[in-house]
Amino acid sequence: MPRALISVYEKTGLLEFSAALAEMGWELVASGGTETLLRTAGLPVTPVQQLTSLPEMLGGRVKTLHPAIHAGILARDRADDLAELTQHGYAPISMVVCNLYPFEDTIAQPGIALQDAIEQIDIGGVTLLRAAAKNFLRVVPVCDPADYSRVLAALRASGEVDIATRRNLAVKVFAMTRDYDTAINAFLAGDSMIPTIEGHENLPEHLSLAVHAVEALRYGENPHQSASYYSRQLGAAPLGGKQYSGKQLSYNNILDVDAAWRAVGSFDDATVVIVKHLTPCGVASSINITEAFSLALASDPVSAFGGVIAVNRPVDDDFVAELGSLFVEVIAAPDFTPSARATLTEKRQNCRVLQIPQRHDGTAFDIRSVHGGLLVQRYDTGDPDGTIFKTVTQRAPSPEELTALHFAWRTVQHVKSNAIVLAKMGYTVGIGGGLPSRVDAAELAIKKAGDNAKGAVMASDAFFPFPDGVEAAIKAGVTAIIQPGGSIRDAGVIEAANKADVAMIFTGVRHFRH
Repeated sequence: MPRALISVYEKTGLLEFSAALAEMGWELVASGGTETLLRTAGLPVTPVQQLTSLPEMLGGRVKTLHPAIHAGILARDRADDLAELTQHGYAPISMVVCNLYPFEDTIAQPGIALQDAIEQIDIGGVTLLRAAAKNFLRVVPVCDPADYSRVLAALRASGEVDIATRRNLAVKVFAMTRDYDTAINAFLAGDSMIPTIEGHENLPEHLSLAVHAVEALRYGENPHQSASYYSRQLGAAPLGGKQYSGKQLSYNNILDVDAAWRAVGSFDDATVVIVKHLTPCGVASSINITEAFSLALASDPVSAFGGVIAVNRPVDDDFVAELGSLFVEVIAAPDFTPSARATLTEKRQNCRVLQIPQRHDGTAFDIRSVHGGLLVQRYDTGDPDGTIFKTVTQRAPSPEELTALHFAWRTVQHVKSNAIVLAKMGYTVGIGGGLPSRVDAAELAIKKAGDNAKGAVMASDAFFPFPDGVEAAIKAGVTAIIQPGGSIRDAGVIEAANKADVAMIFTGVRHFRH
């Protein structure tokens, strides 16, 4: 009689599966809650302690860690292994049905205590599954209730599970235990002293990432590329949000929303960020998001068509009305009033309405793939503590100019490099970014601003290598400039500003965004 060891936390479909095994002549061996469930259902079940001749110990923590169990699983299909089992009074185990304590679900709970998380680290289950998967040439390892039906189908068809299926099940087991251990490692590393890279104490020497395929996307950046969204949190929706309406978020949508959500999270005032192709085309802060939207849209209404909008306040009816006829791919907000959500759902069926409750805080790693590896850095969350803004021109900025410069400086940090932002009091009037030449970026921002360049201020994410970008801005009517400084030609840049009575601030901090 073939023997199946069953020890599961998630019991979906278990009774039906176990009953079918029993009908086909399998002996069922189980312990703890699994044994109780099977026995209560009237199924014949052999308790684990009958095989081990030992009671469960430490409140059930130790029950299957015994040679009677693991020798039965690991014994190969050869005479000497089977004879050794017989010598010790053990028998082969031909199937292991097991799933694990829900560690990742546990740590996803806000404020989970360390001890509570540790209690959900499965030891016996992982050991059983790895043993069964290692010996898949003889043993059927089953770690997912979704596989019950195909295992039963194989047994009914031929009396055994074929080698190809057993191998596939083993692959699934090792993927599960890999991700499980990675999640544990990542969780514990986040709250402990771990080896770090010399000179970079906030970057680990070994980076553990537990990610899970959540959603297969229609395609990637282009229709001929396959793509999927992976989440660090098991089962979490894209960007940790909740989508209320519209088509499935695309690969490009997710990238744009991420860029917009990062940007809008940099502002405390009511702010609207409009993003197209990973760079803002309009940013504005005001007394409410309705007024902020009209200012952000005016920055570049042509580019805003088909963009994504992120706001840092709940969306209400006034905001929805202010959208007018503008086509928007996604609206992301911390919340939506019921009536605003209903209007968007009914009137804008092609617009994805996405609620993201958590503000982007920049605590995670910024990770990008490159050929043969990964680049890992901490997020750029703004100027480091102790940053000093230094006026380097004869004229200091006026209070109004200083307010506009601070806004422009915060905005330019979210524009693709080379990045130039022209702004006034709380809103952009022209943005130029993603260009290999800084003067070209300046000229693009000036062109976008048009007459609004007069009286505006300018921010640059890095220093001006030549005075040409500054001279172009001065010619357009810019009155104050903020930039990191640090060029060997700073003196010439400052001289150009002084000649035009333009104020200039050096920050000493660069904000490239590639």
